[in-house]
Amino acid sequence: MSQLHYIYHKYKHVDLIYILPLALLSLWVRLRYFFYLLSSGKGFPQSDDTQWYLDYAYSLMEHFKVGLDMNDILYIGYNVLLTVMLAVFKDPVAVIFIQAVTAALSVILVYKISQMIFNRTTAIIASLFYAYSWDITLWSVYILTDSFFISLQLLSVYCLLKMYASNKNVYKIIFIATALYMLVFRPAGIITVSFVMIYVLINLNKQTIMGFVRKYGLILGSVFLAAVLVAMVVFTGNKLDPLMVSLQFNAKKVLYNIYATGWLFDRASPFDHKYRPNYTIDIGNSLIISFIVHNWDNILILYGKRIVALLGRWVFYVDLTTVRGIVKFAWNAFPVVMFLTGLFYTIRNGLSRKASILWLTILASCVFCVIFFIDGMYRYRAPGLPFIAIVAAYGGDRIIKGAIVVTKKYVGKLLWNKQKYSL
Repeated sequence: MSQLHYIYHKYKHVDLIYILPLALLSLWVRLRYFFYLLSSGKGFPQSDDTQWYLDYAYSLMEHFKVGLDMNDILYIGYNVLLTVMLAVFKDPVAVIFIQAVTAALSVILVYKISQMIFNRTTAIIASLFYAYSWDITLWSVYILTDSFFISLQLLSVYCLLKMYASNKNVYKIIFIATALYMLVFRPAGIITVSFVMIYVLINLNKQTIMGFVRKYGLILGSVFLAAVLVAMVVFTGNKLDPLMVSLQFNAKKVLYNIYATGWLFDRASPFDHKYRPNYTIDIGNSLIISFIVHNWDNILILYGKRIVALLGRWVFYVDLTTVRGIVKFAWNAFPVVMFLTGLFYTIRNGLSRKASILWLTILASCVFCVIFFIDGMYRYRAPGLPFIAIVAAYGGDRIIKGAIVVTKKYVGKLLWNKQKYSL
Protein backbone atom coordinates (compact mmCIF):
# COMPACT_ATOMS: atom_id res chain seq x y z
CA MET A 1 0.00 0.00 0.00
CA SER A 2 2.84 2.40 0.87
CA GLN A 3 4.45 1.61 -2.49
CA LEU A 4 1.24 2.53 -4.33
CA HIS A 5 1.01 5.72 -2.27
CA TYR A 6 4.59 6.60 -3.27
CA ILE A 7 3.93 5.93 -6.98
CA TYR A 8 0.74 7.99 -6.90
CA HIS A 9 2.44 11.05 -5.40
CA LYS A 10 5.43 10.70 -7.70
CA TYR A 11 3.46 10.59 -10.95
CA LYS A 12 0.20 12.41 -10.15
CA HIS A 13 1.43 15.58 -11.86
CA VAL A 14 2.38 13.79 -15.09
CA ASP A 15 -0.27 14.72 -17.67
CA LEU A 16 0.31 11.61 -19.76
CA ILE A 17 -1.28 9.32 -17.17
CA TYR A 18 -4.51 11.32 -17.57
CA ILE A 19 -4.32 12.08 -21.29
CA LEU A 20 -3.64 8.51 -22.43
CA PRO A 21 -6.77 6.87 -20.93
CA LEU A 22 -8.91 9.85 -22.00
CA ALA A 23 -7.60 9.60 -25.57
CA LEU A 24 -8.22 5.83 -25.62
CA LEU A 25 -11.74 6.36 -24.26
CA SER A 26 -12.49 8.97 -26.92
CA LEU A 27 -11.11 6.66 -29.63
CA TRP A 28 -13.21 3.79 -28.34
CA VAL A 29 -16.41 5.88 -28.40
CA ARG A 30 -15.80 7.25 -31.92
CA LEU A 31 -14.48 4.06 -33.54
CA ARG A 32 -17.13 1.86 -31.93
CA TYR A 33 -19.78 3.92 -33.70
CA PHE A 34 -17.73 3.99 -36.91
CA PHE A 35 -17.39 0.19 -37.06
CA TYR A 36 -21.02 -0.27 -36.03
CA LEU A 37 -22.12 1.71 -39.10
CA LEU A 38 -19.53 -0.01 -41.27
CA SER A 39 -20.80 -3.48 -40.31
CA SER A 40 -24.50 -2.60 -40.24
CA GLY A 41 -24.91 -2.85 -44.00
CA LYS A 42 -26.80 0.46 -44.04
CA GLY A 43 -23.73 2.53 -44.81
CA PHE A 44 -22.76 5.88 -43.38
CA PRO A 45 -25.27 8.73 -43.02
CA GLN A 46 -25.39 11.36 -45.74
CA SER A 47 -27.00 14.73 -46.30
CA ASP A 48 -27.58 16.72 -49.47
CA ASP A 49 -24.41 18.66 -48.67
CA THR A 50 -22.44 15.41 -48.42
CA GLN A 51 -23.22 14.47 -52.00
CA TRP A 52 -22.39 17.99 -53.19
CA TYR A 53 -18.96 17.87 -51.50
CA LEU A 54 -18.19 14.46 -53.00
CA ASP A 55 -19.31 15.48 -56.49
CA TYR A 56 -17.27 18.68 -56.28
CA ALA A 57 -14.16 16.81 -55.09
CA TYR A 58 -14.35 14.28 -57.94
CA SER A 59 -14.93 17.13 -60.40
CA LEU A 60 -11.92 18.99 -59.01
CA MET A 61 -9.75 15.90 -59.43
CA GLU A 62 -10.86 15.55 -63.03
CA HIS A 63 -10.79 19.19 -64.21
CA PHE A 64 -8.48 20.96 -61.71
CA LYS A 65 -10.70 24.05 -61.90
CA VAL A 66 -12.05 26.19 -59.07
CA GLY A 67 -15.03 28.35 -59.99
CA LEU A 68 -16.01 31.78 -58.68
CA ASP A 69 -19.34 30.79 -57.15
CA MET A 70 -19.85 31.39 -53.41
CA ASN A 71 -19.55 27.68 -52.57
CA ASP A 72 -16.35 27.39 -54.65
CA ILE A 73 -14.63 30.28 -52.87
CA LEU A 74 -15.93 30.12 -49.30
CA TYR A 75 -15.47 26.33 -48.99
CA ILE A 76 -12.21 26.07 -50.94
CA GLY A 77 -10.26 24.98 -47.84
CA TYR A 78 -12.47 21.97 -47.16
CA ASN A 79 -12.99 21.16 -50.84
CA VAL A 80 -9.25 20.94 -51.49
CA LEU A 81 -8.68 18.87 -48.32
CA LEU A 82 -11.42 16.41 -49.28
CA THR A 83 -10.13 16.21 -52.86
CA VAL A 84 -6.59 15.42 -51.68
CA MET A 85 -7.79 12.73 -49.26
CA LEU A 86 -9.98 11.10 -51.92
CA ALA A 87 -7.10 11.23 -54.40
CA VAL A 88 -4.80 9.49 -51.89
CA PHE A 89 -7.19 7.01 -50.22
CA LYS A 90 -9.75 6.59 -53.06
CA ASP A 91 -12.57 5.56 -50.71
CA PRO A 92 -14.86 7.99 -48.81
CA VAL A 93 -14.95 5.45 -45.95
CA ALA A 94 -11.22 6.04 -45.42
CA VAL A 95 -11.92 9.77 -45.19
CA ILE A 96 -14.58 9.14 -42.53
CA PHE A 97 -12.16 6.92 -40.59
CA ILE A 98 -9.50 9.66 -40.58
CA GLN A 99 -12.16 12.15 -39.56
CA ALA A 100 -13.32 9.94 -36.65
CA VAL A 101 -9.75 9.40 -35.41
CA THR A 102 -8.99 13.13 -35.68
CA ALA A 103 -12.15 14.00 -33.75
CA ALA A 104 -11.30 11.42 -31.09
CA LEU A 105 -7.71 12.60 -30.58
CA SER A 106 -8.86 16.22 -30.35
CA VAL A 107 -9.78 15.34 -26.77
CA ILE A 108 -6.09 16.00 -26.05
CA LEU A 109 -6.55 19.61 -27.16
CA VAL A 110 -9.66 19.91 -24.98
CA TYR A 111 -7.62 18.65 -22.01
CA LYS A 112 -4.73 21.03 -22.67
CA ILE A 113 -6.93 24.10 -23.21
CA SER A 114 -8.92 23.37 -20.04
CA GLN A 115 -5.78 22.89 -17.99
CA MET A 116 -4.16 26.10 -19.26
CA ILE A 117 -7.22 28.20 -18.46
CA PHE A 118 -8.50 26.44 -15.32
CA ASN A 119 -7.02 23.32 -13.69
CA ARG A 120 -6.46 19.58 -14.11
CA THR A 121 -9.78 18.55 -12.56
CA THR A 122 -11.63 20.75 -15.04
CA ALA A 123 -9.50 19.29 -17.84
CA ILE A 124 -10.46 15.73 -16.91
CA ILE A 125 -14.19 16.55 -16.61
CA ALA A 126 -14.19 18.52 -19.90
CA SER A 127 -12.39 15.67 -21.66
CA LEU A 128 -14.99 13.19 -20.42
CA PHE A 129 -17.77 15.48 -21.67
CA TYR A 130 -16.06 15.70 -25.06
CA ALA A 131 -15.34 11.97 -25.23
CA TYR A 132 -18.99 11.08 -24.68
CA SER A 133 -20.48 13.96 -26.71
CA TRP A 134 -23.02 12.50 -29.13
CA ASP A 135 -22.81 15.53 -31.42
CA ILE A 136 -19.05 15.16 -31.86
CA THR A 137 -19.47 11.44 -32.56
CA LEU A 138 -22.35 11.97 -34.98
CA TRP A 139 -20.65 14.59 -37.16
CA SER A 140 -17.44 12.56 -37.27
CA VAL A 141 -19.17 10.01 -39.55
CA TYR A 142 -20.62 12.56 -41.99
CA ILE A 143 -18.59 13.87 -44.91
CA LEU A 144 -19.20 17.49 -44.01
CA THR A 145 -17.07 20.43 -42.91
CA ASP A 146 -18.10 20.24 -39.26
CA SER A 147 -15.87 17.55 -37.75
CA PHE A 148 -12.58 18.74 -39.23
CA PHE A 149 -13.54 22.35 -38.51
CA ILE A 150 -14.04 21.59 -34.80
CA SER A 151 -10.60 19.97 -34.60
CA LEU A 152 -9.04 22.84 -36.55
CA GLN A 153 -10.65 25.38 -34.22
CA LEU A 154 -9.40 23.54 -31.13
CA LEU A 155 -5.87 23.43 -32.57
CA SER A 156 -6.00 27.15 -33.35
CA VAL A 157 -7.16 28.09 -29.83
CA TYR A 158 -4.57 25.78 -28.23
CA CYS A 159 -1.74 27.35 -30.25
CA LEU A 160 -3.04 30.83 -29.44
CA LEU A 161 -2.93 30.12 -25.69
CA LYS A 162 0.51 28.49 -25.97
CA MET A 163 1.71 31.46 -28.00
CA TYR A 164 0.99 33.80 -25.07
CA ALA A 165 2.18 31.31 -22.44
CA SER A 166 5.53 30.41 -24.03
CA ASN A 167 6.14 33.13 -26.66
CA LYS A 168 7.57 30.46 -28.99
CA ASN A 169 7.52 31.21 -32.71
CA VAL A 170 6.32 27.72 -33.61
CA TYR A 171 2.97 28.37 -31.91
CA LYS A 172 2.68 31.78 -33.59
CA ILE A 173 3.21 30.19 -36.99
CA ILE A 174 0.71 27.37 -36.38
CA PHE A 175 -1.89 29.79 -34.99
CA ILE A 176 -1.59 32.13 -37.98
CA ALA A 177 -1.73 29.18 -40.40
CA THR A 178 -4.81 27.62 -38.76
CA ALA A 179 -6.59 30.99 -38.51
CA LEU A 180 -5.99 31.72 -42.20
CA TYR A 181 -7.12 28.20 -43.10
CA MET A 182 -10.34 28.60 -41.11
CA LEU A 183 -11.14 31.73 -43.14
CA VAL A 184 -11.42 29.64 -46.32
CA PHE A 185 -12.55 26.36 -44.73
CA ARG A 186 -16.21 27.39 -44.54
CA PRO A 187 -18.16 30.66 -44.14
CA ALA A 188 -18.56 30.22 -40.37
CA GLY A 189 -14.77 30.33 -40.17
CA ILE A 190 -14.83 34.02 -41.06
CA ILE A 191 -17.01 34.77 -38.02
CA THR A 192 -14.92 32.48 -35.79
CA VAL A 193 -11.62 34.10 -36.75
CA SER A 194 -13.14 37.56 -36.31
CA PHE A 195 -14.09 36.73 -32.72
CA VAL A 196 -10.72 35.08 -32.04
CA MET A 197 -9.00 38.27 -33.22
CA ILE A 198 -10.93 40.18 -30.54
CA TYR A 199 -9.07 38.02 -27.99
CA VAL A 200 -5.78 38.87 -29.71
CA LEU A 201 -6.60 42.59 -29.56
CA ILE A 202 -7.53 42.31 -25.86
CA ASN A 203 -4.11 40.83 -25.10
CA LEU A 204 -2.02 43.09 -27.32
CA ASN A 205 0.61 45.21 -25.62
CA LYS A 206 0.44 48.83 -26.82
CA GLN A 207 4.20 49.34 -26.58
CA THR A 208 4.81 46.17 -28.59
CA ILE A 209 2.37 47.33 -31.26
CA MET A 210 4.01 50.75 -31.58
CA GLY A 211 7.47 49.19 -31.74
CA PHE A 212 6.31 46.79 -34.43
CA VAL A 213 4.70 49.60 -36.44
CA ARG A 214 7.83 51.77 -36.21
CA LYS A 215 10.03 48.88 -37.30
CA TYR A 216 7.86 47.51 -40.12
CA GLY A 217 5.70 50.55 -40.92
CA LEU A 218 7.04 50.96 -44.46
CA ILE A 219 6.52 47.28 -45.27
CA LEU A 220 3.01 47.25 -43.77
CA GLY A 221 2.07 50.39 -45.69
CA SER A 222 3.37 48.91 -48.94
CA VAL A 223 1.47 45.65 -48.42
CA PHE A 224 -1.73 47.53 -47.59
CA LEU A 225 -1.39 49.77 -50.65
CA ALA A 226 -0.71 46.74 -52.88
CA ALA A 227 -3.79 44.98 -51.47
CA VAL A 228 -5.95 48.04 -52.18
CA LEU A 229 -4.65 48.24 -55.76
CA VAL A 230 -5.26 44.51 -56.35
CA ALA A 231 -8.79 44.83 -54.93
CA MET A 232 -9.50 47.80 -57.20
CA VAL A 233 -8.27 45.91 -60.27
CA VAL A 234 -10.32 42.83 -59.37
CA PHE A 235 -13.54 44.74 -58.71
CA THR A 236 -13.26 47.15 -61.66
CA GLY A 237 -12.44 44.23 -63.95
CA ASN A 238 -15.64 42.43 -62.87
CA LYS A 239 -13.59 39.36 -61.98
CA LEU A 240 -15.69 38.60 -58.92
CA ASP A 241 -19.11 39.13 -60.50
CA PRO A 242 -20.04 35.40 -60.20
CA LEU A 243 -19.14 35.50 -56.49
CA MET A 244 -21.14 38.68 -55.84
CA VAL A 245 -24.14 37.35 -57.77
CA SER A 246 -24.14 34.06 -55.83
CA LEU A 247 -23.75 35.91 -52.50
CA GLN A 248 -26.74 38.12 -53.33
CA PHE A 249 -28.77 35.11 -54.46
CA ASN A 250 -28.08 33.21 -51.22
CA ALA A 251 -28.83 36.32 -49.14
CA LYS A 252 -32.21 36.62 -50.87
CA LYS A 253 -32.89 32.93 -50.22
CA VAL A 254 -32.22 33.41 -46.51
CA LEU A 255 -34.45 36.51 -46.42
CA TYR A 256 -37.40 35.04 -48.30
CA ASN A 257 -37.20 31.41 -47.14
CA ILE A 258 -36.04 31.87 -43.53
CA TYR A 259 -36.60 35.43 -42.30
CA ALA A 260 -39.90 36.14 -44.08
CA THR A 261 -41.40 32.85 -42.90
CA GLY A 262 -40.15 33.34 -39.33
CA TRP A 263 -38.35 29.99 -39.27
CA LEU A 264 -36.11 29.27 -36.29
CA PHE A 265 -34.55 26.31 -38.04
CA ASP A 266 -33.81 25.47 -41.68
CA ARG A 267 -37.37 24.21 -42.09
CA ALA A 268 -40.80 24.92 -40.64
CA SER A 269 -41.49 24.01 -37.01
CA PRO A 270 -44.33 24.61 -34.52
CA PHE A 271 -42.14 27.18 -32.71
CA ASP A 272 -41.66 29.61 -35.62
CA HIS A 273 -42.48 33.32 -35.33
CA LYS A 274 -45.36 33.94 -37.71
CA TYR A 275 -45.76 37.49 -39.00
CA ARG A 276 -46.67 39.42 -42.14
CA PRO A 277 -43.39 40.74 -43.62
CA ASN A 278 -43.05 44.12 -45.34
CA TYR A 279 -41.33 43.64 -48.71
CA THR A 280 -41.16 47.34 -49.66
CA ILE A 281 -37.82 48.24 -51.30
CA ASP A 282 -37.25 51.95 -50.72
CA ILE A 283 -33.86 52.29 -49.02
CA GLY A 284 -30.87 52.60 -51.35
CA ASN A 285 -32.59 50.29 -53.81
CA SER A 286 -31.41 47.45 -51.54
CA LEU A 287 -33.70 44.51 -50.88
CA ILE A 288 -31.69 43.38 -47.85
CA ILE A 289 -31.41 46.75 -46.10
CA SER A 290 -35.04 47.63 -46.82
CA PHE A 291 -36.29 44.28 -45.48
CA ILE A 292 -34.27 44.58 -42.26
CA VAL A 293 -35.34 48.19 -41.62
CA HIS A 294 -39.05 47.56 -42.27
CA ASN A 295 -39.18 44.30 -40.28
CA TRP A 296 -36.64 44.99 -37.52
CA ASP A 297 -39.08 44.35 -34.66
CA ASN A 298 -40.06 40.90 -35.93
CA ILE A 299 -36.44 40.09 -36.73
CA LEU A 300 -35.47 40.87 -33.11
CA ILE A 301 -38.22 38.54 -31.88
CA LEU A 302 -36.94 35.87 -34.26
CA TYR A 303 -33.39 36.33 -32.93
CA GLY A 304 -34.65 36.08 -29.35
CA LYS A 305 -36.46 32.81 -30.03
CA ARG A 306 -33.38 31.42 -31.77
CA ILE A 307 -31.23 32.27 -28.76
CA VAL A 308 -33.62 30.27 -26.57
CA ALA A 309 -33.77 27.46 -29.15
CA LEU A 310 -29.97 27.14 -29.07
CA LEU A 311 -30.35 25.38 -25.71
CA GLY A 312 -32.16 22.57 -27.51
CA ARG A 313 -35.67 21.66 -28.57
CA TRP A 314 -36.41 20.55 -25.01
CA VAL A 315 -36.99 24.21 -23.99
CA PHE A 316 -40.21 24.16 -26.00
CA TYR A 317 -41.49 21.02 -24.26
CA VAL A 318 -41.00 21.95 -20.60
CA ASP A 319 -43.65 20.31 -18.42
CA LEU A 320 -43.56 21.13 -14.71
CA THR A 321 -47.00 19.69 -13.94
CA THR A 322 -45.91 16.05 -13.62
CA VAL A 323 -43.12 14.26 -11.77
CA ARG A 324 -41.83 12.82 -15.02
CA GLY A 325 -41.82 16.28 -16.62
CA ILE A 326 -39.95 17.80 -13.67
CA VAL A 327 -37.33 15.02 -13.74
CA LYS A 328 -36.88 15.47 -17.49
CA PHE A 329 -36.54 19.23 -17.09
CA ALA A 330 -33.95 18.80 -14.32
CA TRP A 331 -31.97 16.39 -16.52
CA ASN A 332 -31.96 18.79 -19.47
CA ALA A 333 -31.34 21.91 -17.38
CA PHE A 334 -28.45 20.50 -15.33
CA PRO A 335 -25.80 21.15 -18.04
CA VAL A 336 -27.09 24.73 -18.27
CA VAL A 337 -26.71 25.08 -14.48
CA MET A 338 -23.15 23.73 -14.70
CA PHE A 339 -22.33 26.17 -17.50
CA LEU A 340 -23.76 29.14 -15.58
CA THR A 341 -21.90 28.03 -12.45
CA GLY A 342 -18.68 27.88 -14.45
CA LEU A 343 -19.38 31.34 -15.86
CA PHE A 344 -20.06 32.76 -12.38
CA TYR A 345 -16.89 31.34 -10.81
CA THR A 346 -14.78 32.36 -13.80
CA ILE A 347 -15.78 35.97 -13.17
CA ARG A 348 -15.55 35.65 -9.38
CA ASN A 349 -12.07 34.09 -9.47
CA GLY A 350 -10.68 36.72 -11.84
CA LEU A 351 -10.27 34.38 -14.81
CA SER A 352 -12.45 36.35 -17.24
CA ARG A 353 -9.58 37.76 -19.31
CA LYS A 354 -7.89 34.38 -19.61
CA ALA A 355 -11.13 32.53 -20.34
CA SER A 356 -12.49 35.13 -22.77
CA ILE A 357 -11.32 32.98 -25.69
CA LEU A 358 -13.94 30.43 -24.60
CA TRP A 359 -16.75 33.01 -24.56
CA LEU A 360 -15.68 34.35 -27.94
CA THR A 361 -15.59 30.97 -29.69
CA ILE A 362 -18.94 30.00 -28.17
CA LEU A 363 -20.37 33.37 -29.18
CA ALA A 364 -19.07 32.94 -32.74
CA SER A 365 -21.05 29.72 -33.30
CA CYS A 366 -24.14 31.21 -31.61
CA VAL A 367 -24.00 34.39 -33.70
CA PHE A 368 -23.88 32.35 -36.90
CA CYS A 369 -26.96 30.36 -35.84
CA VAL A 370 -28.89 33.42 -34.68
CA ILE A 371 -28.19 35.55 -37.76
CA PHE A 372 -28.77 32.85 -40.37
CA PHE A 373 -30.63 29.84 -38.97
CA ILE A 374 -30.26 26.83 -36.70
CA ASP A 375 -29.77 23.59 -38.55
CA GLY A 376 -32.52 21.10 -37.69
CA MET A 377 -29.88 18.74 -36.25
CA TYR A 378 -28.01 21.59 -34.52
CA ARG A 379 -24.98 21.07 -36.78
CA TYR A 380 -23.99 24.75 -36.84
CA ARG A 381 -23.91 24.86 -33.04
CA ALA A 382 -21.39 22.01 -32.89
CA PRO A 383 -18.14 24.08 -33.14
CA GLY A 384 -18.97 25.76 -29.84
CA LEU A 385 -19.66 22.51 -27.96
CA PRO A 386 -16.07 21.70 -26.85
CA PHE A 387 -15.74 25.18 -25.35
CA ILE A 388 -19.17 24.96 -23.72
CA ALA A 389 -18.00 21.63 -22.25
CA ILE A 390 -14.91 23.31 -20.79
CA VAL A 391 -16.94 26.04 -19.06
CA ALA A 392 -19.49 23.48 -17.81
CA ALA A 393 -16.63 21.31 -16.57
CA TYR A 394 -15.29 24.21 -14.51
CA GLY A 395 -18.78 24.60 -13.09
CA GLY A 396 -18.76 20.89 -12.27
CA ASP A 397 -15.36 21.26 -10.62
CA ARG A 398 -16.65 24.11 -8.42
CA ILE A 399 -19.81 22.16 -7.52
CA ILE A 400 -17.81 19.05 -6.56
CA LYS A 401 -15.32 21.00 -4.45
CA GLY A 402 -18.12 22.97 -2.83
CA ALA A 403 -19.93 19.72 -1.98
CA ILE A 404 -16.74 18.32 -0.43
CA VAL A 405 -16.28 21.42 1.74
CA VAL A 406 -19.90 21.33 2.91
CA THR A 407 -19.73 17.58 3.59
CA LYS A 408 -16.56 17.92 5.67
CA LYS A 409 -18.09 20.81 7.59
CA TYR A 410 -21.28 18.99 8.55
CA VAL A 411 -19.75 15.54 9.03
CA GLY A 412 -17.51 17.15 11.64
CA LYS A 413 -20.62 18.27 13.52
CA LEU A 414 -22.16 14.80 13.82
CA LEU A 415 -22.91 13.80 17.38
CA TRP A 416 -20.86 10.63 17.33
CA ASN A 417 -17.96 12.63 15.93
CA LYS A 418 -18.07 14.66 19.15
CA GLN A 419 -18.02 11.41 21.17
CA LYS A 420 -21.43 12.17 22.71
CA TYR A 421 -22.65 8.74 21.67
CA SER A 422 -20.84 5.48 21.33
CA LEU A 423 -21.43 2.98 18.57
